[in-house]
Amino acid sequence: MLLLLLATVTGLGTAGWLTGLVFTVATWGVLTRALFRAWPGTVPFGPANAVTLARTTLVGGVTALVADLFTGRTPVVALAALTTVALVLDAVDGRVARRTGTSSPFGARFDMEVDAFLILVLSVQVALSMGVWVLAIGAMRYVFVAAARARPWLGGPLPPSTARKAVAAVQGVVLLVAGAGALPPLPAYAAVAAALALLVWSFARDVRRLWRVRPPKGEGRRRTPVRDTRASRA
Repeated sequence: MLLLLLATVTGLGTAGWLTGLVFTVATWGVLTRALFRAWPGTVPFGPANAVTLARTTLVGGVTALVADLFTGRTPVVALAALTTVALVLDAVDGRVARRTGTSSPFGARFDMEVDAFLILVLSVQVALSMGVWVLAIGAMRYVFVAAARARPWLGGPLPPSTARKAVAAVQGVVLLVAGAGALPPLPAYAAVAAALALLVWSFARDVRRLWRVRPPKGEGRRRTPVRDTRASRA
């Protein structure tokens, strides 16, 4: 339905349609698999997860519009509007989960993965005008995940951090502003570079903490890294 709306309002092209449909099918497959593996069958999906699912739909729309940038012009207003709502809702699902007592590891992970993918898509959009170096913002979390497969101690638990959440939130806001063309070129470059520097600092700080508490060789256990790149609802 969102793709149809975007096609009517913005003239969504073939690239956008194909990307949006692939996103939909992939999301359905991954979420279904995750629910079968980690969600108790007797527990309702819950209002907080419903908010996250609605945000996932918006991220799919953003992804489709960014894909259209490779073959034509995408209305910046529509792209910025969808991104803004998706970022605002990021602060809603966690509060809903806490107020309704439905916080869960599944919900926190769902929330985090949606956030990470949105940042990746926004970094692709901004990289089209600023250069490939911007992709480091969106790719850094996925590089961290891949590194943890080779070094399991990177998948260890991290304590909650207000600074980490703030740095993660900055990425979305800065990429939104830069992608919307709200700043002149030089300040926009400076803002994106500063956001990347903050992200590097945040990851480096967490890697240092994990290194200090890593288990001795032979005692480590492989775990799936779930670094909190955004505000967690846990």
